[in-house]
Amino acid sequence: MKMVHNVKEMDFTRAGEATARIKKDLQLVGMEVATIRKAVIVAYEAELNIVIHARKGTLSVSVYPDRVEIEAADEGPGIPDIALAMQEGYSTAPAHIREMGFGAGMGLPNINRWSDKMHIESEINVGTKVAATIYNKLAGE
Repeated sequence: MKMVHNVKEMDFTRAGEATARIKKDLQLVGMEVATIRKAVIVAYEAELNIVIHARKGTLSVSVYPDRVEIEAADEGPGIPDIALAMQEGYSTAPAHIREMGFGAGMGLPNINRWSDKMHIESEINVGTKVAATIYNKLAGE
């Protein structure tokens, strides 16, 4: 099963809606609760990164019996220094975004923390693609 959700820049009114639909769909297919929790955290952080930093993007989720694969692809400024962006607390979000309670510099570190595998590709003035895999532990037992 594959789901693709479009995400728009600065659309804080709808921020989190794609993640909520993903959670519901994972519950409907009977995914393990711990896997759903991890996937929802990863999806939400990825969705908010698109809302905050990009012009637009997609949040795609592919569901398999043994794993959930999440990909966030955006058209945005790109990440000049991925290693720096992976540091907790490092943020390029503008002050007005931080004043709303977003952009604390935990998005990419949280995606990394809650996924079993993560990969980032980014090109300046083109965009960023973040791919994360969460394994469904009980499926392999």
